[in-house]
Amino acid sequence: MLQKTNTATLADFDHHDHPPSQSVFGFWVYLMTDCILFAALFATFGVLGHQFAGGPTGKDLFNISDVAVETAVLLISSITYGFAMLGAHQRKTGAVLGWLSVTFILGALFLVLELREFSHLIAEGAGPQRSAFLSSFFVLVSTHGVHVFFGLVWMAVLMMQVIRRPQLDDREVRRLTCLSLFWHFLDVVWICVFTFVYLGSVI
Repeated sequence: MLQKTNTATLADFDHHDHPPSQSVFGFWVYLMTDCILFAALFATFGVLGHQFAGGPTGKDLFNISDVAVETAVLLISSITYGFAMLGAHQRKTGAVLGWLSVTFILGALFLVLELREFSHLIAEGAGPQRSAFLSSFFVLVSTHGVHVFFGLVWMAVLMMQVIRRPQLDDREVRRLTCLSLFWHFLDVVWICVFTFVYLGSVI
């Protein structure tokens, strides 16, 4: 009887000493604030998207086939990250690192394509200072690009942490889960950008 009591007390102590992590819930809260940020940027583009100041329009500037390639690259990176999470839940370190590496390369390729698009627009005299339309476009798309860049930095840090630990534990899986939420969120935002900004400006 005394042994059972001691065991129960020890279990209670361990429960209070190590409460369940709220990191995933907290990250959902952060994503909600990011939703507000992007909603404000989309609303700004909606208001200024037809203020061309006599300059080029989206139909004159945007190459939908190139943007479609960017979109495909980012969506495929979301799939490869999903495979990384499957490996994480199965505690397969090699699979996690392999799929994260593929995801990182695809994310970096997306940024290269986006920067190439920006440089092409600026070379044609269609920089952010040309019109309200282009100002709102550059702010919205570059804000998404900055998020992708920090996502890649975060991914590289997590890959280093996985390499240093011989066995994945719950803490690493939670960290990978938070980045997974972030990465998929960026995919959803980009689909909105592709539909609302690019297609909406061309059609």
